[in-house]
Amino acid sequence: MRDADAALYRAKEQGRNRFCFYTQDLNRQAVDKLEIEVALSHALSRGELLLHYQPKVCTTTGSIVGAEALLRWRRNGELVPPGRFIPIAEQSSLILDIGAWVIDEVCAQQARWRAQGLDMPQIAVNVAARQFAAGQLDTVLSEALHRHGVPPQCLELEVTESMLMDRPAESAAMLRRLKELGVSLSLDDFGTGYSSLAYLRQFPIDALKIDKSFVDHIETGPEGCAIVDAVIALAHRLGLTVVAEGVETTGQQAHLRAQGCDVLQGFGLARPMPLGDFEALCSRGALLGASSQL
Repeated sequence: MRDADAALYRAKEQGRNRFCFYTQDLNRQAVDKLEIEVALSHALSRGELLLHYQPKVCTTTGSIVGAEALLRWRRNGELVPPGRFIPIAEQSSLILDIGAWVIDEVCAQQARWRAQGLDMPQIAVNVAARQFAAGQLDTVLSEALHRHGVPPQCLELEVTESMLMDRPAESAAMLRRLKELGVSLSLDDFGTGYSSLAYLRQFPIDALKIDKSFVDHIETGPEGCAIVDAVIALAHRLGLTVVAEGVETTGQQAHLRAQGCDVLQGFGLARPMPLGDFEALCSRGALLGASSQL
């Protein structure tokens, strides 16, 4: 029964409506997952969590106009790969406390920058599905903003299509409450989920992020560019800013810029980096190459 249960959960993880045969690896993986979850539950109290920042670059000026705060976990002196612990956190209630910590830490960091007289860009925070569905995100955000005394324009929240479409009416209501607080809202991974244009008009978002899976195909020919070009045109018709993520090559940069994409993000521009490196990068002004080099 134990072995069958392990196979059952593996089938669910792979998308349901399928079957899996039991192997001994399933037990090992279950033990590893439990061990990570237990250790992660103590990460906050032990001060093991930190943030790295990946810059967002304006296609016109080449300057940093924002950054995405990315969660990192330093355990026993080494960074745990995000892909190993973030999915586990998102599948459990741990993501509620961790997500609240990320929002609070970004607000606290913005407050520290302001106290130092630094003019730093807007920082984006990813919102997990469970965190959004809990219905307290607006309260968590409001309390963090007031606790640290930072203007809401310092923050951007990134949500995904799939989490909004689970309960579109409730999602729209939550987005309106968040928007009333004054933060920016971005729709992440656009095009990989439902892409319901009817609901897109109802969600009070400020930006669309083109998913890396589409950016990857830009240099494969006209068909590879079609979706990217259409999303940029659609977003601009709706008055939205367009951010392309996962940009890695100069060819991708050139095409996105030619199509009028507003902001680029990806390893080809800058990898996620520790706080000190990000501050040093921002202090150099318009960087990562002028617009002629993008």
